[in-house]
Amino acid sequence: MSQTRPGTALLTDQYELTMVQAALASGTAQRRSVFELFGRRLPAGRRYGVVVGTGRLLEALRDFSFDQQTLAFLADHAIVDDATLTWLADYRFGGDVWGYPEGEVWFPHSPLLVVEGTFAEAVLLETLALSIYNHDSAVASAASRMVVAAGGRPCIEMGSRRTHEEAAVAAARAAYVTGFATTSNLEAGRRYGIPTAGTSAHSFTLLHDSERDAFTAQVASLGSGTTLLVDTYDVAEAVRTAVEVAGPGLGAVRLDSGDLGALAAEVRQQLDDLGATGTRIVVTSDLDEHAIAALAVAPVDGYGVGTQLVTGSGHPTSGLVYKLVAREGDDGGMVAVAKRSPGKDSHGGRKWAARRVEDGQATAEVVGVGARPDDASLRDLLVPLVRDGEPVGVEHLDEARARHARALAELPAAATRMSRGEAVLPTVDA
Repeated sequence: MSQTRPGTALLTDQYELTMVQAALASGTAQRRSVFELFGRRLPAGRRYGVVVGTGRLLEALRDFSFDQQTLAFLADHAIVDDATLTWLADYRFGGDVWGYPEGEVWFPHSPLLVVEGTFAEAVLLETLALSIYNHDSAVASAASRMVVAAGGRPCIEMGSRRTHEEAAVAAARAAYVTGFATTSNLEAGRRYGIPTAGTSAHSFTLLHDSERDAFTAQVASLGSGTTLLVDTYDVAEAVRTAVEVAGPGLGAVRLDSGDLGALAAEVRQQLDDLGATGTRIVVTSDLDEHAIAALAVAPVDGYGVGTQLVTGSGHPTSGLVYKLVAREGDDGGMVAVAKRSPGKDSHGGRKWAARRVEDGQATAEVVGVGARPDDASLRDLLVPLVRDGEPVGVEHLDEARARHARALAELPAAATRMSRGEAVLPTVDA
């Protein structure tokens, strides 16, 4: 049975369309305009942010058009007038977009996305771009810190049950870009090719007459390399039973409650005494980057992270905004424009952005208007994403994943600290 992809044009705020209506009436809708998506500051205490959402925006842009059903809704609710409905019926974004590539890190006033087109066609993308970038980048920024705290031990994304079903898929994608090894979310696996993992919950143990029966059933179905959940009843007894059932080749045991550090040490000793020296210990239970860091000295082999990951570990949004920074003037040239509200200022003019890298280490985020200086220490950050309305920046998720690892490796050592701090790179004018 064939399915029609749902459009994305109504994933927006009403004022985007009413602005278009007023601009069409005043004759300003066709003015060439440049919008930029940026953050005035990092979320409180964060030392860097991570750009994720680029690929999802390009997917959404492909489906951003107004079909007859959508137009009928707008007409029936008198949201815009007939002239605007006629204009929307032919709408397809035909401008150009540049942006920081996915997986890159960002700092205050980094122009993460630069959208150029007519005012009407570009302003319509504001809410869509912000909803994707603010969510995905918030999750990615938290996930990156968790991967750093894990110190090379694998992290498993398992937050689907703690957020909206589509947000769960986006969160799994963001976590994978920043270094998570697997996800429990099967739709993320199908849609984006992310490796998936999962075995059983406490309900499976409770279903059976005994823990031994549950373990026997799981091993018979999934093999001795499976992960057995050992904290439904008595942990020490469960570990003993698990090794008896699966043998010393048992893949892993999972701990989901209690003092995880102390418990992991006890379980490691017990596993070794039972000859299961290769059996791994995976811990879960409301972990965040600080809890993961605290377990650095514990004999833990992997972390399952849920709630704190999908909610941005205290920062569920990145605080990004989308502002007009330049528009066509009466003489046909571009005029820099900027908002001057207290605490919500922006900087006018179309920007270029680069990172100053000296001897392999980043020292500053450099953002400027006009000609970029000829400086070999500057690494350009903006890449073409859309040209004349056609996406040109589509890439495989593994490329974004590798890029994030490189970008993080360039940052000063302070970027890896879990304590609250300021941005590890200053943003400077060229």
